[in-house]
Amino acid sequence: MRARVVVTGLGVVSSIGIGISEFWKAALAGQSGISAITSFAPFAMDGYRSKVAGQVRDFSIERFLDSAHGARVDRYAQFALVSTKEALADSGLQMTKEDPHRVGVIVGAGMGGMVMGEREVTQLYEQQKPHRVHPNFIPTITLNSASGIIAMAYGAKGPNLTISTACSSSAHALGQALHCIREGRADVVIVVGADASITPLVFAGFCSLRALSSKFNDQPKKASRPFEQSRDGFVMGEGAGTLILESASHAKKRKARIYAEVAGYAATSEAYHMVIPREDGLEVAHTMKLALEDAGLSPAHVDYINAHATSTTIGDAVEAKAIRLLFKSRANKIFISATKSLIGHTLGAAGAIGGIASVLSLQTGQIHPTANYEDPDPACALAGLSRSAQERRVKVALLNAFGFGSNNAAVVFKHATT
Repeated sequence: MRARVVVTGLGVVSSIGIGISEFWKAALAGQSGISAITSFAPFAMDGYRSKVAGQVRDFSIERFLDSAHGARVDRYAQFALVSTKEALADSGLQMTKEDPHRVGVIVGAGMGGMVMGEREVTQLYEQQKPHRVHPNFIPTITLNSASGIIAMAYGAKGPNLTISTACSSSAHALGQALHCIREGRADVVIVVGADASITPLVFAGFCSLRALSSKFNDQPKKASRPFEQSRDGFVMGEGAGTLILESASHAKKRKARIYAEVAGYAATSEAYHMVIPREDGLEVAHTMKLALEDAGLSPAHVDYINAHATSTTIGDAVEAKAIRLLFKSRANKIFISATKSLIGHTLGAAGAIGGIASVLSLQTGQIHPTANYEDPDPACALAGLSRSAQERRVKVALLNAFGFGSNNAAVVFKHATT
């Protein structure tokens, strides 16, 4: 019999709050973290089609960590360290009492150390002094820098992995952690999603791809509007989310507070297009179905969906179509919300932060609003979407996360007593 896996700790860094309490209060209030980008010095913002993002304001690593670890890593890894510190404290896990080889770290990141990467490349070409490249350039920009530094900070000597599948990275990290514990390779896995890529080059790249919203530059808080008629692209965000996963037996043995159970996971590829999803929604529906089967559940059990919902014209319509395909007449009875409407698209961190929102809905019976859902697109309209917070006992929640490269992930969470 495979081990049951539960969530015992949560931590978050986001544009609407650092810390679970602040984040959840703002989310339930429908507070937007989207703001104007004032500068990409030395570049003028006039050169960018989009000028808004979900930025983590006034962040200082020294405010949250005394350790020297944080000063040696990129911004995305700093976010990961801060959310992990909170999640471990929240879980009550004491590493000194754990077998370090039974504690793993799995991080999902889409871009890695882009802040330092862009800075050092720019300086190299401007100054033409190769000997002045930062000595920690390589270990800082690598995608696994966050997983490595977290393991070092807490002495976690179990499996240490970084998953990079664009926007689905940390949803896959959750799934791989589920497998790791089920298979007996770890008792505890620290699961993190982190990205901090609101940088001149990455932002310009997304602008050139015409993936970002540009209609609401003068009204930043209205720019991220999933499933809405006037949506015109996603809004970049940054941040990190950490979930502490444990085997149920391990959590019970140490009398930990259990938020929810991680019950199922599926990973698929549409093998279709690097950026655009299949318009029929069949593969997305198939991914959700596989995740529910892995959890031993059917579509009839799902109460809530934390949608991928990036606010792109095609993506939102495909996800809505897939929900209707799988859930049929129940599609309008399921509660749905889009966390990205509040904080923007945090890329590799999106799955983890959406997972946190799902777990909190399971625990509190509250579902945060979908901001700016004012004039529903008929192609996306689902009765479970709302601009207001909703209350309902949630027993089963489904998290969707899809990424560039035809990549799909779905994770199923259950109420701890279900």
